[in-house]
Amino acid sequence: MAMNIGKGDGDDSVFIDINMTPLIDVMLVLLTMLIITLPIQTHAVKLDMPVGHPPPPLVQPTVDNIMVDFDGTIYWNNQAVDWKTLDSYFYEQGQKPVEEQDEIHITANRLAKYDTVAKVMANAQRRGAVKIGIVNTNNYI
Repeated sequence: MAMNIGKGDGDDSVFIDINMTPLIDVMLVLLTMLIITLPIQTHAVKLDMPVGHPPPPLVQPTVDNIMVDFDGTIYWNNQAVDWKTLDSYFYEQGQKPVEEQDEIHITANRLAKYDTVAKVMANAQRRGAVKIGIVNTNNYI
């Protein structure tokens, strides 16, 4: 390590300066070696996946289509509905056992506000509807 001992500018005090470059180089090498030698952490989630193909359902489920238009209008099976009517439909679905609930497919216009779509999904969940899905929105303009 290099060290300079000398007088400061104009005063009689002793000025000591340590060269920090070798210390920083050693610390960077140690840090690099530490990073290289650490084991890679793998975060895995173990899932018990079913084996084979499940049989097709005996009865095709009834599908209720909800469309959210760009201006916030909500359609239930191609009929415009207000929030109160929509809540009553969700409540009706939520009162049924899960096996008997209709599937609810939500389609949103690509210009529709996210807030409106999120409120529709939140209302469905709050009222107990379980079978909810988002349908591809590329075809609905």
